[in-house]
Amino acid sequence: MRTMRMRLAAVAALAFAVVCTTPAPAGADATLFLGTTTSPTHRTVRGFAAGMSMLVVGFEFEYASTTEDLLVSAPSLKTTSGNVSVQTPGLTHIQLYLTTGAGYYRERLGNDQETSFLFNNGGGVKVTIAGPLRARVDYRIFNLRGTPRHSKVQRVYVGANLAF
Repeated sequence: MRTMRMRLAAVAALAFAVVCTTPAPAGADATLFLGTTTSPTHRTVRGFAAGMSMLVVGFEFEYASTTEDLLVSAPSLKTTSGNVSVQTPGLTHIQLYLTTGAGYYRERLGNDQETSFLFNNGGGVKVTIAGPLRARVDYRIFNLRGTPRHSKVQRVYVGANLAF
């Protein structure tokens, strides 16, 4: 009886050690990014995203703000969207993804502004740098509804991504 308890304790201790030392794939992440919005001209975009994933399907909330350029009549653009993604499992140092989503935007140029809905599609890659720190590169096409100055807007960004 005592030998059986010792074996059970040894197996439990071994199982505990395996669970504690085996890394689990990240179920959530957050990104701070900087990039460019290319329509109608290149302007700086800054933003953040936070998401969670379940193996190959993920969900993400994103906010981005593009600067205004009065010299070329390029409006500022603030976007907020919820996105769904399909991604490769995070078993390697490189994770590819495709994403689609919807949200709303506010476009402003001087005193004129437009606020309406948007749809976006895109994709990208997350590359592990060290531990939970990853680099993220993302490309999106935004379809702005309502009466914006530019109904299709493209954006490219690079970000620091932290998996947790």
